[in-house]
Amino acid sequence: MDEQDFATVAWVDTVARARSYLAALSGGDAGAVAALVTDDFVSEHLSAIGTGSRGRGDYLARLPAFLAQFVDLRYEVIDTVAEGDRVAARYRLTATFDGHPIDIPGVMLLTVRDGLIAHRIDVWDSLTFLRQTGAVEERPDGA
Repeated sequence: MDEQDFATVAWVDTVARARSYLAALSGGDAGAVAALVTDDFVSEHLSAIGTGSRGRGDYLARLPAFLAQFVDLRYEVIDTVAEGDRVAARYRLTATFDGHPIDIPGVMLLTVRDGLIAHRIDVWDSLTFLRQTGAVEERPDGA
């Protein structure tokens, strides 16, 4: 194998790990999700109503409540772009939240280290979420 072959294998592994992480979230098993992140994992949410966490322990403590709130949670990966140890995964999140069906677009920026997710930045459409759950009414002009 030459250097380009090794880079291709690393890219495939990085994208596969990102897809595995999103699939684990869809599976609803907090332990399986936490097993895919590093001990010093950082989860950032850049959406207006998201909150982050630091460390696998804190993340694992929060996951069961998150997974319970989003019934039939599914992350559908629409597209991925990878460079080195980083992956951008555009996704579509579907679930039922407090009796309301939701369908939310988003992007996760993931950094993979030693085969595990070390850093996650999640950017999702919180206004669409608030509208779909009835927390905010749509304006008559559709804006």
